[in-house]
This record gives sequence, structure tokens and C-alpha cells, in this order.
Amino acid sequence: MIALLDRSLPSLAENLALDEALLLDAEAGLGGEALRLWRWPRLAVVLGAGGVIADDIEQAACARDGVPLARRSSGGGTVLLGPGCLHFSLVLDVSRAAELGQIGASYRWILGRVASALADIQPNIELMGISDLAVAGRKFSGNAQQRKRRYILHHGTLLHGFDLNLVGRYLKLPPRRPEYRGERPHGDFLMNLPASAQQLAAILQVAWNADEGKREWPAERVRELSEKYANDEWVRRR
Repeated sequence: MIALLDRSLPSLAENLALDEALLLDAEAGLGGEALRLWRWPRLAVVLGAGGVIADDIEQAACARDGVPLARRSSGGGTVLLGPGCLHFSLVLDVSRAAELGQIGASYRWILGRVASALADIQPNIELMGISDLAVAGRKFSGNAQQRKRRYILHHGTLLHGFDLNLVGRYLKLPPRRPEYRGERPHGDFLMNLPASAQQLAAILQVAWNADEGKREWPAERVRELSEKYANDEWVRRR
């Protein structure tokens, strides 16, 4: 059974650090599989590990409006966080399923399970591109991974009440886009699920058979990793 950790930490750096800490602890034999759920109440831009600020972000708008920039440890595209997003993180043992050993197959396996779980509230969900969930070509979930030898970290976002017009204010049209997106601006490309954060959290918990029992979270490792995530050299390295 997967441990459930429904925890949002006070700073954005701590929240990003907790995802990586869960992966590193699992890989080191100090923890196991986990489903983490969290929310961030304010606007923030988060780049993937390889994201380029000049390519992805409307820097003047972010500076003017006080929207902070951060960078996560996984790949994937740059995203805007804020109210109306439920973030989920899965730490999975690659021995759980043969598909988890390969990147493309693991996305299909994990997101197929998520899509099936959401079918009652949102029919006709499709896996689009490499790691998106969408309905009729409109995306509501982007996902990314960080992989170790024995465990992977898969994390994503479910949009459910997000102000989609804000995305184009702070993010540029990404230079690399999945074919199904075409040239559509963010507001025409994205959609919200017809559900609350509480409903979505309950669906994910059931889908992954996640246990609400006590789960110690790696507070000391989070403190150590938070220094990296709060460091401007890490955030602005590209």
C-alpha cells in the first residue's frame, strides 16, 4: 500500500524540496512508495530543471506583479502555480510494474490510471503528447518525472478552478510544443476539471490505494534541500 502524505509546507522552496526528499529517502531505503498531495495559495512560476527563463517566462510581468520564480528537480515545461491547482507527487518502486522502467511507458501507465479514476467526473480523457492529460485537445494536467535506479518521482498538477487567463500573462508560448497544441495561446489550450480539490484528492487516494496512516516526512532532508531551491543561482542557472 502507498503511504498518503497530504501536506503543504510554508514556502515554495520547502514544497519542491519535499518531493525530492521523498524520492531520495525511498532510494536510500529510508522510505517507500508515497502519494503526496499539496496546494500553493499564491501565484508562482516553476521551471523544469532544464527550463530557460528567457524562453519561457514573461519576466517583466512577473517582476511587476511580484510573482516569484522557482525551479524543480524534474524535467518538463514551465508552469504557473496558484489557487485552483491540486499538485500530486508519486514516489513509485520501479519493480511495481514493468512499464515503470521506461519513461514513455511509465507515463502511459501512471496517467492511464489517473485518467480512469477521473472518468466519472470527466469523460473522454486522453493522454496527449508525452505527459499531458486532455479532453478534446484541451489540457488539464501536465506531468514530469525524476528517476533514480529503484524509484521514480512522478508529479503533476490537476487544474480545477484556476484563472486560465493568468497563464498567458506570466508565461510565454513555449518554444517546444506538442503537436496537438499547435499555436493556441494558453487560454485556448488549457481547461479546468469540474471538481473541487477535495474531490480530486479523494479520487487520487482511492486510485492509488493510498493509506491515511501516519507517515513521517523527511524534515531534515527537506531543510537541507530547501537551501538549493531557495538559492537564486539554482533558480536562474538557465
